[in-house]
Amino acid sequence: MQALSFLLIIATGIVVMLLSLMLDYLWALVLPIRSLYYILRFPGVVIHECSHILGCLLTGAEIQKVVLFSEGGGSVTYARPKIPVLGDVIISTAPIFGIPLVLALCTWVFAQYLGCTFPVFPFPLDSVNMLGGLIPGIVGMFEINLVIRFNPWFLLYLYLTLSLILSVAPSLQDLRNAAVGIILISITGILVSMSGIPAAIGILDDVTYVIGIGFSLCLVPGIIALLISLPPIFWYSYTHRHG
Repeated sequence: MQALSFLLIIATGIVVMLLSLMLDYLWALVLPIRSLYYILRFPGVVIHECSHILGCLLTGAEIQKVVLFSEGGGSVTYARPKIPVLGDVIISTAPIFGIPLVLALCTWVFAQYLGCTFPVFPFPLDSVNMLGGLIPGIVGMFEINLVIRFNPWFLLYLYLTLSLILSVAPSLQDLRNAAVGIILISITGILVSMSGIPAAIGILDDVTYVIGIGFSLCLVPGIIALLISLPPIFWYSYTHRHG
């Protein structure tokens, strides 16, 4: 059972990253004016790079150069972290955890101070049954904030959510830096979950719970971003078929 939950959470992380890459590619195609694409990407790219900076600070890696935003995205250049193997994983995957925290903070602020209404989702999403309730809850959120009781702040929330989700996925360089560590951690997690050792499984459960919350906090906004993206994507597809 632990192995299934672990694999489901890993699969959730992969889905979130693929969704981020797909939506970023599609919005780059859909937006006719390049400056609009940069405006859309700006908040997400800045938070993405700030997450890398935080990862460097946590692992003792010397930061050599920071570009928070440019036409080609952002970048953080750093020396080798003081923590071997795991240090590169932490720095390279930091946006996968940093962006969900910012999304959670945004949701709290918009709910507490700006009158937006959000359903309560179960976290972490570590079972198929929990995944089944996501779509109705998200659709209901759109209905409440845009139809039943229109809240203009919700539009700003959607913009920030979309921007952040587009920047969740690690770059190819990030994946190269962290590839070995990610593979080792994944194999170790599977072996521990199948070991039957109570103490080891207990530690894995705690770690998996924290990681699962991060991935779950990205999955819900990721689905929201996908729903936001469907109308312009359909419009782009229609105009190019009949143009």
